[in-house]
Amino acid sequence: MRRAAVAVAAGAMAVSLAACGSAKESGDKAESSGSAKKGDDIKVGLLLPENATARYEKFDRVLIEKKVKELTDNKGEVVYANAKQDASTQNQQVDAMVSNKVDVLIVDAVDSKAIAGSVKKAKDAGIPVVAYDRLAEGPIDAYTSFDNVTVGKTQGEALLKALGGKAKDGQIVMMNGSSTDPNAAQFKQGAHSVLDGKVKIGREYDTKEWKPENANSNMEGAISALGKDKIVGVYSANDGMAGGIITALKAAGIADIPVTGQDAELAGVQRIVTGEQYMSVYKPYPQEADVAAEMAVALAQGKSLDSIAKDKVDSPTTKAVPSVLVPVVSLTKDNINDTVIKDGIYTVNEICAGKYKAACDKIGLK
Repeated sequence: MRRAAVAVAAGAMAVSLAACGSAKESGDKAESSGSAKKGDDIKVGLLLPENATARYEKFDRVLIEKKVKELTDNKGEVVYANAKQDASTQNQQVDAMVSNKVDVLIVDAVDSKAIAGSVKKAKDAGIPVVAYDRLAEGPIDAYTSFDNVTVGKTQGEALLKALGGKAKDGQIVMMNGSSTDPNAAQFKQGAHSVLDGKVKIGREYDTKEWKPENANSNMEGAISALGKDKIVGVYSANDGMAGGIITALKAAGIADIPVTGQDAELAGVQRIVTGEQYMSVYKPYPQEADVAAEMAVALAQGKSLDSIAKDKVDSPTTKAVPSVLVPVVSLTKDNINDTVIKDGIYTVNEICAGKYKAACDKIGLK
């Protein structure tokens, strides 16, 4: 994974602008995966993993649907399903998509291993599969995500910066994501590569299903085990869990310690504004979604991915998968204007609504 990120980080911004219609039509991968070449009248199956995290319904689904329409002169159809964090449900949804004879699948797997059999079913039915955001196992045809090891490094570096000299004085708690999500392992890998040897890790958890309530419970256990005066910071793998962690910290009377996050959820950005959360990792969803749509349309139309995916990534089951990895940004109160506001993810009014106005005024967010 690491080798794939080097060349991609510099070129990914340009990649998202590549039009699928200009792709070559002779790619071996596409022709071995798809059925007969089709025009713009295609059916794209979109399977997202859950709806508790705000990004999937607000950004990913909407952006992919919009891009597919744009690339197919409004003739392409997106058939959508959300697994609500249930791997068995997602496997059933793949079966339904195959029965519905979609031309291509975009799959963000609940469980990267559990989806492998369903990916093979789609492949056997002549339906190519784009692994989206998480590297699904099975015979996938393409993959787009962010450089997940770099995400973890970005979080770890931000936490060390926030801790300063306190890194040697106390302990941190690491709240990783779900053990069924391959991205979580890469976030953890990246974070450990930065944090190990620089700060003592008092407690570390893999958080079941990424649920904020599970992070909250884990944090309560860490506080009880370590003592509230010994914890100087928390590595949280995403914003949803950061919310649960901060609730536990408040209940224990712990304030003013840095907590990391990821996804730039509105609630996370608002906590950054107030100082309750130190940072998040902003992942440009429009770019990732555009690439996924471009890949899907090209595969459905029997075209090569050569003009879209300039790199290769190996999954545990499939080698040299055409891939695009999108760069990420460390989001703090100092660059909210230059990231999520500039890119149109949120408006100042959305971030600074109600009780957040005074905090926004204080940091000059107007």
